[in-house]
Amino acid sequence: MIFTNAVVLSVIILAALCLAKVPVFFALMISAISAGLISGLGITETMKVLIGGMGGNAETALSYILLGSLAYCMEETGAAAIMAKKIGSLVKDNKILLCAIIIVIAVCAETIIPIHIAFIPILIPPLISHLNKMKMNRKMLSVSFGFGLKAPYIALPIGYGAIFHGLIIDSFGRSGLTITDKDVTGTNWIVALIMFVGLCAGLMFFMKDKEYDTLSVKGKIIEVPEKLEKKHILVLLSGVITVVVQIFTKSLPLGALVGLIFVVLTGVVKWSNMQEMLDGGIKMMGFIAFVMLIAAGYANVLIKSGSVDSLVQVATSLLGGSKLFASYVMILLGLMITLGIGTSFGTVPIISAIYVPIATSLGYSIPATILLVTVAAACGDAGSPASDTTLGPTSGLSVDGQHDHIKDTCIPQICFFGVPLILIGGFITTLL
Repeated sequence: MIFTNAVVLSVIILAALCLAKVPVFFALMISAISAGLISGLGITETMKVLIGGMGGNAETALSYILLGSLAYCMEETGAAAIMAKKIGSLVKDNKILLCAIIIVIAVCAETIIPIHIAFIPILIPPLISHLNKMKMNRKMLSVSFGFGLKAPYIALPIGYGAIFHGLIIDSFGRSGLTITDKDVTGTNWIVALIMFVGLCAGLMFFMKDKEYDTLSVKGKIIEVPEKLEKKHILVLLSGVITVVVQIFTKSLPLGALVGLIFVVLTGVVKWSNMQEMLDGGIKMMGFIAFVMLIAAGYANVLIKSGSVDSLVQVATSLLGGSKLFASYVMILLGLMITLGIGTSFGTVPIISAIYVPIATSLGYSIPATILLVTVAAACGDAGSPASDTTLGPTSGLSVDGQHDHIKDTCIPQICFFGVPLILIGGFITTLL
């Protein structure tokens, strides 16, 4: 019976705990332990398997901490505040131009200067008064951020894309299917294309003027330097160095480490402030790093318990060999998991452990299986209340209390990214 399977029950427990606002870290641990106990592993063996599997995402977790430290350096130098001032004078009243600039910056923050969402609460608050004068609906920026923060790492193996693609490759390998980065990049552009269609639709839908009250902006006051200084150029250059080293060595942690060494040797960060830099990185990215570790351990429990094999047999018989039906069922399952966890990075190891065996048994091609996992992980991330892709934009757009996290960030992203990914992505998986 499918509803007594340890995988299914643990996923239901995970979703229920997340909906009950239990922190994702604890929800993952409880769900992993539940899966082990339900499958008969016993508490001692379950904890051994859980902890033993955490090493599968060790490189990912280390990358997050080091990149967080680099992002902290960029925040402290005030480089983003200068950019906000320049953007305001450049765009004037052109809403589309502003969205395009925000998307380009977000793309750079995921690839060539990998600071993720750290720039948003620094860059956006100084622009709020200008947005109000433009009568710009902030939902336009919600969908702009949604595309700019997700599409790059989904499609490109650079910066955070190197982490995401590596997760897919490693997770597939642990599930018995060997793939290469070329397989991932050759497939995931389809996901980015679907998201681009959603972006265009969202921008047009929210183009109409919207009035906002003129209120004071909350948060710390950021002093904006009059011009670009040497330290700003050096800290931005450190991001480029990080990516160059990563490309040549195939190691993002090494690239981030070299970038951090560069900012110390050039004096951007004083020798005595290195601990502060590291503490800032841990504070900024430490939580998601630990979520990555627990997610890998959870996936290991699912695999070692043998419950995945029994689920594959039951699911294959219930799905009746229909790839279209199977695709939508698996994508919706991934949506449920990702909405709860809040990150596609943390979801990939879990759903790969479930999907790869099922997809193989149903005759999916390797590109179709990759697309299935990516779409299932991405559709929930773009709209999850616990996702960086939604929390980041809200942190900047809600500084005056006139932007609601659920109504103005999560729902627009779900409607214009999540829904198209489910409908279009699910159909395309049957064609590959």
